[in-house]
Amino acid sequence: MLIRRSSPPGIPSSEITDEKLYWSRREWLASVGFGLAGAGLPGLQGEALKPTPYDLVTGYNNFYEFGTGKDDPKANAHTLKPKPWGIVVEGDVKRPGVYDLDDFFRGLAPEERVYRHRCVEAWSMVAPWLGYPLRDVIKRLEPGPKARYVEFITLLDPVQMPGQRRRVLDWPYLEGLRMDEAMHPLTLLVVGVYGKPLPNQNGAPVRLVVPWKYGFKGGKSIVRIRFVEQQPRNTWNIAAPNEYGFYANVNPAVDHPRWSQARERPLGQFFMKPTLMFNGYADQVASLYAGMDLRVNY
Repeated sequence: MLIRRSSPPGIPSSEITDEKLYWSRREWLASVGFGLAGAGLPGLQGEALKPTPYDLVTGYNNFYEFGTGKDDPKANAHTLKPKPWGIVVEGDVKRPGVYDLDDFFRGLAPEERVYRHRCVEAWSMVAPWLGYPLRDVIKRLEPGPKARYVEFITLLDPVQMPGQRRRVLDWPYLEGLRMDEAMHPLTLLVVGVYGKPLPNQNGAPVRLVVPWKYGFKGGKSIVRIRFVEQQPRNTWNIAAPNEYGFYANVNPAVDHPRWSQARERPLGQFFMKPTLMFNGYADQVASLYAGMDLRVNY
């Protein structure tokens, strides 16, 4: 599959990772067995995406399982043990079971995708993720006719994740997608970034990435996937239902109750810029929500 890369202009060259270093990492990843089927997908109005520096992608994170500060995950996530790792598959699916992570993806082709991300707190970044299209995984698992939603459940282990010792959220972290969202070609199960295995603080060993939604939809350190008929609840909707809905599509016209979503600040830059509808992926995903009131379905 040929996938072209695209990205917003105007990022200072000093804030872009050296190209030779970036590509050497990709070559290293290929040498240890990761094939690269593509780099990016059409999007962002035909502009070329240029990655946020690696130290910001891996050092400025929301991962409350390791603390509520943006630098807490990098400081504290060394306690996570991403190997060995299993994923439980259950619900209305023909191939339920407990899968070792390597077996879970065996035979599927990983792809590199350069995606923009928009966080609810008005910051954004661009990351070159390495992952597997979720739809390829779903097709192989063969969900049944009652599987209208896919639910993702992340690791619950206060020893490995010391932030879970505090009841800042109702653990474990839960997320969900409508089946057509999960089957969209932009949706990835990610195992790496910048040509390297996914760091603990970014959700090792496997996380969800849905680039047209706010970042909290990207469940990290996933251990269970359920195929269900009823819309699952998600952690932030449980915690603050007046602030966080199920869909979480980037919509700059709908303010968060405590701040505006109309503008964003890319990591590493001083000036803010207008937020794009669906985070710039409207051409690819707007049809999923035809006829829906996106002010109500936030």
